[in-house]
This record gives sequence, C-alpha cells and structure tokens, in this order.
Amino acid sequence: MSIPRNDYPRPQFVRNEWKNLNGQWDFAFDDENKGLTEKWFEQFPAGQTITVPFAYQTEMSGINDPSFHDVVWYRRKLSVPEKWDGKQIILHFGAVDYRSWVYINGNLACHHEGGNTPFSVNITHLLTKDGSENEVTLRVEDPSEDVTIPRGKQYWHEKSESIFYTRTTGIWQTVWMEPSEEVTLSSIRWTPDIDRGDIDLEFEVDGGVAEGLSLSVEISFNGQKIISDSTNVFEIYNKRSYNVRNRFTDRSNIHGPGWYWSPEHPNLFDVTLTLKNGEQVLDQVDSYFGMRKVSIEDGIFMMNNMPYYQKLVLDQGYFPGALLTAPTDEALKKDIELAKEMGFNGARKHQKVEDPRFLYWADKLGFLVWGEMANASEYSEEAARRLATEWFDVVKRDYSHPSIIVWLPLNESWGISRVAYDKQQQAHATSMYWQTKSIDQSRPVLSNDGWEHTTSDICGIHNYRSAEEMAEAYKDVESAITTTPANRVIYAKGFSYGGEPILITEYGGIAYKVDEQEGWGYSAVQSAEDLVEEYRKVTDALFNSPVVQGFCYTQLTDVEQEINGLLTYDREPKCDLSKIREINSKK
Repeated sequence: MSIPRNDYPRPQFVRNEWKNLNGQWDFAFDDENKGLTEKWFEQFPAGQTITVPFAYQTEMSGINDPSFHDVVWYRRKLSVPEKWDGKQIILHFGAVDYRSWVYINGNLACHHEGGNTPFSVNITHLLTKDGSENEVTLRVEDPSEDVTIPRGKQYWHEKSESIFYTRTTGIWQTVWMEPSEEVTLSSIRWTPDIDRGDIDLEFEVDGGVAEGLSLSVEISFNGQKIISDSTNVFEIYNKRSYNVRNRFTDRSNIHGPGWYWSPEHPNLFDVTLTLKNGEQVLDQVDSYFGMRKVSIEDGIFMMNNMPYYQKLVLDQGYFPGALLTAPTDEALKKDIELAKEMGFNGARKHQKVEDPRFLYWADKLGFLVWGEMANASEYSEEAARRLATEWFDVVKRDYSHPSIIVWLPLNESWGISRVAYDKQQQAHATSMYWQTKSIDQSRPVLSNDGWEHTTSDICGIHNYRSAEEMAEAYKDVESAITTTPANRVIYAKGFSYGGEPILITEYGGIAYKVDEQEGWGYSAVQSAEDLVEEYRKVTDALFNSPVVQGFCYTQLTDVEQEINGLLTYDREPKCDLSKIREINSKK
C-alpha cells in the first residue's frame, strides 16, 4: 500500500504525529490493595520495572510471575514534545485487562472497564504548565478468580490445564499519545456496497461544529487518485457515499477481482481525510477500505455474490514468552503467512479480541477472520452486562476491516451453560445476536458457535470425532443437525434449523508430540507423516459432505499444554506444510 503505517496502533485511523509509550515503566504489585489509601498515584513505591505492553505473567515483561496478583500499578515519566505546544494531548491505551484508573500528575484522568477494548483520554488540563516533566500512573484490577469477567482462555486457577492458559493482567497492547486540535475527527466507518459500486463513509466530529468546517476526502487505488471530494460539515455525525466503480477507466473487469477484496485478491483503497476550518487544517487521518460483500443466499454462504468455501484454522493468538501480546508486528504477519502457506483462507480468532495490527495484515494479505469475543465462564446478570457492553465496543472498533466476515459473540455455551433449556440464558444469547445486528447489518452473526444455537445466521458445529464418524454425521442435513457432538444438541429447546449454512467450526485437534513435549490433543499420532494422513482423512470427510460449506481446523499452533497445532508453539512446522496445502486445495 502507498500509505506508510509505521506500526501505528490504529491502522485504519492513522495520524502522522504520535509518540509510542511502550517500553520501561515502573511497576508494583498491590496484593494488600493499599495503593489507594497510601496514594501511590502521588508517591509510587520504588523497586520493580516492567516492559510494556507485556503482562507481568510473561517472560518478555521482565517479571515472568504467573501467580495471582489482582491489583497492579504502573508509572512512567511523560514528556510532551515542544512542537505539540498549544495542542490538545490525547493519551491512548490499546487494551488493559481488566479495570483501569489513569492518573496524570496525581490527578484521576479516567476509568475504564473491559480487558479487550481501547480507551482514550484528553489529559491536556492535567499537564504541568511550567514545562516540567509529567507522570502517568495506572492502577489495574484484574480479579483472577472472577468467572463472570469476559476472560476467554485465561484460567481462573494459577496453573494452566486442559483448554485454559496463563492469565494476562494489565497493559497488553500499545500505549501512545498524540496531539490534537480542539475540533477533530473522532471516528470513521466504511461500509462497501459492491452491487452499487459505492463505499459509504460515516464520520463523527468531536469538539463542536462551526461555520466554515469542511472535510476533504481523497481516495486512491493502486497509487492512482480516483476520487477527490470536499463537503461542508454541519453536524457531529455525517454520512457520505462515493461510487468507486465508475471511476475506473478500464471497464473490462469492473465486476471481477480487479477491484473487489477477497483472500485471492486483497485489493485495498487508500484514503486521506482532511478536516479544515476554512484553509486551516484541523485534523488529517489516513485510512483504507476494501470492496467486499458477505451474504447468505438460499442457505449458501456467499462472498462477492459467489458461493465461497471457507477453509479456516483455529488461531488462539498466544505467543511463547508473551501470551496474548505478539512479540513483534512481524509475528502477527507471520502467523497469517504460515496459515496461507498451508492453503487456509482464513482463521477463527478463538476467544480473543485480536490486536488491530493483526487485522491490518489480514486486510493487506487477504485472510478471512471470524471476530470472536472472549467469553465469561459463568452466567449472571453482571456477566451479561459486561459481555454486552464490551462486545459493542469490539464491533465498533473493528467494523471497517474487510477481512472480518463473521461475528461470534458466544462460543460453546461458555457463560451460558444452561442455554439448552434456560429461557433467560437463551434470551441473552439471542440478544447478543440482535445487538450485533443492530450495529452491523453487513455480516452474518452466530449466537453461540458449536452447539445449542438460538437465533443464528450460520449453523456452526464443533465435532472432534474420527473421519469415518464425520462422514456419517454430515452425509445429509438431517444427520448434521441431529448428531450430538460432546453430547450437546445443535439447537437449544424452542429453536430449530432454518436452512442456515452448515460449517464445522472446530474439528481435528490431532496431537503430535515433537521432541520432549508434554501435552494433549483430541486424538494423537506418532509421526509427521501420520499427522498429514490423519489431517487428510478427516478433512476429506468434510470436503466430500454435500452439506458442509466450510470448516475450521483445530489448530494453527500448539499453546502451552495443548500440542494439537500444525505448528509448534514457537511456530516451527510439525510436518511438510506443502502436503497440508495440497489437501486444502482440493476444494
């Protein structure tokens, strides 16, 4: 792409002026929860340091302590560049797990709840006026044993076991700050319509609207400017539509891969948005979008108005020594490249709201993503509130990424263990479906992937049985929806199959132990050749099914005690990846 991204943490909302605050911070455990009464936000205890954005449980943090510490504190000096004088200063956090209080120079700046979503705060009024150095202090609560918090695969016991892994507490995505005028762009949202050839832009302005305010939009494709538009801004919320199809001088391929986005042809349009007051530039943001359509027509999953078979791999997004935080931006890119090398066209990001940098690489390289929420483990009204509130922010954050094609707020009845027959939990699952639809009409939504569906656009089934059993289970629709994997019914009581596309969204899980590994899988083999052969048999059973429209293989990499990856935890292939690609290329 023509626009340099420079690892900016919000790749679809890029400003050139910014300062990365990752690196060494002072750090303290507060096991006695005395930091507030002792005012650590004014006088921080001396001692430990941590490397942000890595959680204290990781080796890369410099601490590497997996034990329970439910309250932690961070502090660092904050110097504002002189060239930012007179600007508003905005402090951003990519993600902090789970509850955060931010102090600037001993004064509370903001509070945030939710371990997966970003937050920002204007700190201008709290900065020193004499040019002396500032301090930012962060207090974080992460109740290790609270099973009603949306925690995904983070275990509520100290030692990892089964399908659960080491916890992540505190800062785990980038911290940065940037300057701003009082009037700025606060959000943008792209919605493509390939049937009309239009891209819809929604944008909001923060700081007030006055006469003379305008937004100019320049859209380019492959380095060629195709649209230059300016519009007066009279409202906080605004919407514009641009026809990109009619801007192409070469009309020979306007309906095909020449400009659509897909895994095979990840075409992206570059955009520069400039907010002005008269001739004064108030804000400039670089962005991008892809022209892509996802739909379900007569029970068939479609992409860009054509049937599309999804060959996904389960990706948990954990890294050795770093857990949920990728060690580098290149590591996120490499995971996608390895999956594509094996012939997968996408991933289900399992129980993790992934860093936006991963989604950028998925957009750029051409890789489908199922966006999934990290779930709680038990149900309560408070758990329902927490999930719904945070999920709204997840969808809002990631809406414009063309790579995301399905939303998945709930998985395997986690946090709704009685959904098969309990009307309250059924109402919660159904409400999550409709909440998602209320803010995104452009993508299919699963209410509860795996089994015990309520209202859902896709029938997603998890089944780890043998190739022979899979062939029998998915020989026709009736068998598919009445089979009970893990002794679970496919539809909750009072709900039934309505012709939705059937996808096997977890299967395989074949364990292969490399060297002295210890761990488990859903089945096991003793050699790399056997791993390929078992993968072939179970995947062929799905390819040969007349009703299955896609799959998600478990899984991309080993994770801690799980050794059912096609790659080891440190991303080394366990078998000849070209053989996996050969199998995946059959359909």
